[in-house]
Amino acid sequence: MTKRYVAVAGTIGAGKTSLVRWLEKRYGLRPFFEPHEHNPYLEDFYADMKRWAFQSQLFFLAHKLELHQQLLASKAPAVIDRTIYEDAEIFAKNLHRERAIDKRDWQVYQRLYEGIARSLPPPDVLIALTCTVKTAKKRIRARARAMEQSIPDAYLKRLHKLYADWFESYDLSPIVRIRTDDMDYVENLIDLIDLQRTLDAALR
Repeated sequence: MTKRYVAVAGTIGAGKTSLVRWLEKRYGLRPFFEPHEHNPYLEDFYADMKRWAFQSQLFFLAHKLELHQQLLASKAPAVIDRTIYEDAEIFAKNLHRERAIDKRDWQVYQRLYEGIARSLPPPDVLIALTCTVKTAKKRIRARARAMEQSIPDAYLKRLHKLYADWFESYDLSPIVRIRTDDMDYVENLIDLIDLQRTLDAALR
């Protein structure tokens, strides 16, 4: 492999974790995962987004910085499940637009994020996963994380729109787009072969 740092991006339920696991096996990439179970604010956030939005996003930003630092210090090629850019430019931005993060806190968050982003090299390639809201909801139900079951449809729809806009404007590195609605790269051999061809070309 010539690509040392691969990022997998996509909304909740897009299939990121499954793809990261596959990339780990196929290419020997060291995986770095989003800390779903370790965010002490996340359950409170899903129950009351306005009260806990700022704290939850600060935790994700701090943890994602640590993940990026570990990734960059590693001598092995690596893949990260969701980038630090998404934390700020999708999730935190959405919460600010919905007034769950007020203007004063948003300015503090943005100042911190922009300083961090300037200090980090971008990925060698970004793999952008997309799916419909219907598919995302189906996967959220199937994986049965208790705190995710109450996510409002409107919240998911806003994330999908922000992701679509972000993928269109992304220019930090080459981007590979994969639509995952009808793709089963865990069980379906044809889907697996198509995916392998696409990523073999992108990662070498």
